[in-house]
Amino acid sequence: MPELFKTKVRKVGSSLGVLIPSEIIEKENIKEGEEVEIGLLKEGRLKLIKKAFGIAKNSKSFERDKNDRLERY
Repeated sequence: MPELFKTKVRKVGSSLGVLIPSEIIEKENIKEGEEVEIGLLKEGRLKLIKKAFGIAKNSKSFERDKNDRLERY
């Protein structure tokens, strides 16, 4: 499962960069010069996703109507 963590965007020369916390570096055994893939999820979008999943938390469980299945044999 991908690691999720909060960090601030910082100015690095004429670019912007993020720092990876040392706990994640150790856990994932990340080495200097190694390529990694990073996904961006801004705070507002994260709140929308959490809210959407929160809606499903209180819904009743799904029960399949077995009569809707086709006979295969």
